[in-house]
Amino acid sequence: MVRQSRVGVCLAVLTLCATLAGCGSGADASADVAVVEAEPLNAAELEQAVLAGADLGGYDIEKVVTDTSASRRTADPDECDPVARALGGSSGFGAVARAGRMIVSKKDSATGATVILSSHNGQDAARVIAELRTAAEECETFEDVTADFPYEDTELRPDPGYGDESVSLRLTQVVAGTGDEEPVRVPFAVVAVRQGATVAVFYDFDRPRASGDSPPAAVPEAIVEAQLKKLTASG
Repeated sequence: MVRQSRVGVCLAVLTLCATLAGCGSGADASADVAVVEAEPLNAAELEQAVLAGADLGGYDIEKVVTDTSASRRTADPDECDPVARALGGSSGFGAVARAGRMIVSKKDSATGATVILSSHNGQDAARVIAELRTAAEECETFEDVTADFPYEDTELRPDPGYGDESVSLRLTQVVAGTGDEEPVRVPFAVVAVRQGATVAVFYDFDRPRASGDSPPAAVPEAIVEAQLKKLTASG
């Protein structure tokens, strides 16, 4: 029952992300943008590069719906848009191709992550990382306008050193309580990695405990490392 609840919430988030996809272009590039010389993977190549069941023992892996358009998900203030969009695995830049998987541990249904691979043209892959890093540094609190959820305690974590460049952050979603109930605080974690012209965004949340105190969310290293290993082999 717990695992079904988790899957249901994840699918609801992914449905929202697909609904918010649009044809807008990315925002202006950050001043600190790495040079990308790699060619983007096409849709077939990206599907070959995303995790499958044989690549990661002990996890169930399910395909999720993705869209190549730029996300229209918005935040208040708007400089926090990249963080809100990363919570759905996307960005303000359109992609050549996208592929996504929801990954859940067979032993512990509370352990897992969703990963979205996005293959980009030109410098867009580097701009995704640069904009997310800048937004995570500046946006301690914001509201996801479209989904109508406030977020607090956004924290840019130490660079995990994945791929060509990477960004790690934590934040807390605040869900309003009903009646006299206290708001529910839901910890989220996001790790974004650029490898060549492909950006892998991993995200997960940790369900609140009965005590009202939840540990910080974390994306399992095993998932990140397995995905990057396969992406490297496919590139």
